[in-house]
Amino acid sequence: WLKPQAAEVLSILTLRCRDSPLCPPATLAKMAATLVVPSDVTIMEEKMKIGKRKVGLFENVGLLCMLPMLHIHQSKMDKYDMKAVLSKKYDADDMSNAADICRRRQESVRKSVLATPFMWGTAWTMTGFAWWSFRRYNYQSRLVALPFIFYGGTFVGRAIG
Repeated sequence: WLKPQAAEVLSILTLRCRDSPLCPPATLAKMAATLVVPSDVTIMEEKMKIGKRKVGLFENVGLLCMLPMLHIHQSKMDKYDMKAVLSKKYDADDMSNAADICRRRQESVRKSVLATPFMWGTAWTMTGFAWWSFRRYNYQSRLVALPFIFYGGTFVGRAIG
């Protein structure tokens, strides 16, 4: 997290670098590419939290089932961001709009995390059943059908979960 003082120092360094003949524009572009700024909702969550919430067993299993994410534009939440959202505790008596947004986001992330093991399990089960039902056919016909069955199983599993 950037403290207000750190943000001011960063902006001063950026302005000095922009005005300096010793700092080429490529250096300024490198500085901007490595800076990740938290979203407004993340900042609001930090302000609204009252403590730590224990992440449950099934939530941990769901987080373990998530694949690593390639962050090109930082537009999606990876499993570490989701765990950070799930581990915040909010005041249940607070009826403000900000607290409502935080609780709804946490519930949405929780549902997504809990659906992940169902997604993988259903996809692999449907693929196994398709492999078994094609047992009398040659392997080429199995290999044609299995990727489509697996992909369809991920959607079915998310709907079940």
